[in-house]
Amino acid sequence: MKPCAFCAIVAGTADAHVVHTDVETVAFLDAKPVFPGHVLLVPRLHVTTMAELPAEQGPAFFALAQRLECAVETAMEAPGSLVLVNNVVSQSVPHLHLHVIPRRPKDGLRFFLGPRHPYRDTDEAAAVAQRIGDTLRDGETAPPP
Repeated sequence: MKPCAFCAIVAGTADAHVVHTDVETVAFLDAKPVFPGHVLLVPRLHVTTMAELPAEQGPAFFALAQRLECAVETAMEAPGSLVLVNNVVSQSVPHLHLHVIPRRPKDGLRFFLGPRHPYRDTDEAAAVAQRIGDTLRDGETAPPP
């Protein structure tokens, strides 16, 4: 198994332009940014998906994500940002990472959220909403132990 590039950054054995570090997280510039100021936030604990992040770490992780969003926008003089997490599909490094990408009107970024696949009708949408709600209520969404 290939060593985790983000665990190496967390351990300090790989170079990165770190913008924040604390006992549970590290935030650093993406080595291949969409735009300058593109930051990745990772937990120090090696987990692959958001569901695997221990629930007790969630509040601090997402509070820091909020602060990073504001810091990136302010520092890069960007009127907005894109904040996202890929789980498995399109995840270039199999370690949970949250992207904060500065955005500007007409910046040329067009890959996100397309093409769209609308529901056939309101009955199909209602059935999908029911299935997701039932799964959530039944506890089938518990993160792995």
